[in-house]
Amino acid sequence: MIVGTVTSRREATIHLTVLDASGQQHDIQVVIDTGFTGALTLPPSDIAAWGLPWRSRGRALLANGSVEQFDIYAVTVIWDGKPRHLLAEAANTDPLIGMTLLYGHDLHIEAIDSGQVTIIKRP
Repeated sequence: MIVGTVTSRREATIHLTVLDASGQQHDIQVVIDTGFTGALTLPPSDIAAWGLPWRSRGRALLANGSVEQFDIYAVTVIWDGKPRHLLAEAANTDPLIGMTLLYGHDLHIEAIDSGQVTIIKRP
């Protein structure tokens, strides 16, 4: 089970451990975005600092209706206690996790200040 918190900004968040290119761990706070169909976004500055390998370019339709191009990088995260390899999109925003990473899990959010966020793998 993964546990997080609802912030005063009304964002459901969890802490996620990201491994850099040398395997060093970095604990970051990520916002859960159920409108994001990808797995993870990371700021370009973190991607560069951690030496994550570039994989490709992609396009996304944003909530405001615009289409943006972005770079995609390979990354390993610790998800529910286990390493998970995935692709992260570079974005100049707070880190987000989306439905690809949440798929196969139950998500529960107590939508109040300091409410609990729980993510549980489905059997």
